[in-house]
Amino acid sequence: MASASLVFFITVGFAWGLPAPIIRRDGEPYVPSQISFIEAVDKNYNRKEIYERVKSWTPEDKGNVWELSGLLEGDIMTNPQKNGLLDKAMRWPSGIVPFYIKEEDFGEEDIAEIEAAIAEYHEKTCIRFRAYNKSDKAYVVIQGSAPGCWSSVGRQGKGQVINLQNPGCLKRGTIIHEILHALGFYHQQSSFDRDDYVQIVWDNISKGKEHNFDKYNNKLVTDFGVGYDYGSVMHYSGKAFTSNGNPTIVPLKEGVTIGQRKGFSKKDITKLQAMYKDECKSRDNSEKSSEFVEDALTWIFP
Repeated sequence: MASASLVFFITVGFAWGLPAPIIRRDGEPYVPSQISFIEAVDKNYNRKEIYERVKSWTPEDKGNVWELSGLLEGDIMTNPQKNGLLDKAMRWPSGIVPFYIKEEDFGEEDIAEIEAAIAEYHEKTCIRFRAYNKSDKAYVVIQGSAPGCWSSVGRQGKGQVINLQNPGCLKRGTIIHEILHALGFYHQQSSFDRDDYVQIVWDNISKGKEHNFDKYNNKLVTDFGVGYDYGSVMHYSGKAFTSNGNPTIVPLKEGVTIGQRKGFSKKDITKLQAMYKDECKSRDNSEKSSEFVEDALTWIFP
């Protein structure tokens, strides 16, 4: 494919679910060298090992592919001291995310899968994606050149990366998962009340990986009154970071499964809508956009 980078221009208030036409624009955004930073502070970070682990992952594996990326909680490229869901400064104004895809990192089918994941956000939530412009100070670059599947959490106020290693990270649920991080979501099992819903089996966790099971207090994150979600696409698998093949997370409720990687759960959508309620309501670019926001939020906030 051509070396010029590809962007999808998706206007803000229009047709539900269908990605808008693909266009090309001159100029590329600055891409932060985040992996180099991680290598500087974590001497155990090994690009080659991570690349091979992710490349060899299959959907039949018990764990999730994003758990293999060697970062905080597996796939979070961020300062863990930054606030999460409760910090409005980390939300995207008006629920609009400028983004840019590095075309040279992906094949046509890969780009189609990214486009389909974005379409799900347009179909099921009030979040909107539009093409990066040179005037944007905050934006997302979707690339596949670094090892692992990872993202920062929330809007960083500058250029930030969603990395989707190719091959390995281009299943629909993985793309949706990493975008949710960029929108401000942490992993479900990191919630402050998780011990009411799951048991962490510390003896089964690989040595040195225990920090991936830390909890955030309720001054940093919230579930917006929606409640714990075993079925969230943001939930670890039951054997995440296992040292012996045995479970590291056991649900306290019988008959539930954790770690699905197909896509949004209903509660994922409800939480995202609640998180961006004010941002989306402020969006008045068109009458149709306003109507969409009103309709999309009514079933959550009657």
